[in-house]
Amino acid sequence: MSDFVFNNAKGRIRTFAELAGSNDALIVVPLEASGLEADGTLKDYDDLASLLAGASNEQTSLGRKTITTPLTVTIDDTNDRVDIDAPDQVWTATSGNAVGALLWCYDGDTTAGTDANIIPVSKHDFSFTPDGTDVTAVVNSSGLLRAQ
Repeated sequence: MSDFVFNNAKGRIRTFAELAGSNDALIVVPLEASGLEADGTLKDYDDLASLLAGASNEQTSLGRKTITTPLTVTIDDTNDRVDIDAPDQVWTATSGNAVGALLWCYDGDTTAGTDANIIPVSKHDFSFTPDGTDVTAVVNSSGLLRAQ
């Protein structure tokens, strides 16, 4: 489960997960452990460009993952919530600086968008030091995130 949902994404998570646009995608962005800002600071960023202009740095050696297929969205009327699940993410032959977190973001236009158009959706603590091996970010058994 996510550590938190960004303020700018609250109330829009289901739409993001279902990828209803014609050129949209979810983007998984690894952040370096060094300089990683506190959750209370991160959740106030409205776009990826602003977040990366702060103290947190993208771990660019791994590269971003682009997800173009809708996530699994389950409406749970019994518990009054929406659960969203995603596939585990794999980085092969890892290198670069230590990772401290993964951001799941929404890009509404992959053909012409910039980081200023990418909305951070959720942040997940994920710590490892790349060492040439493959690394899998296992999505929590309860799912990627929950809106309630």
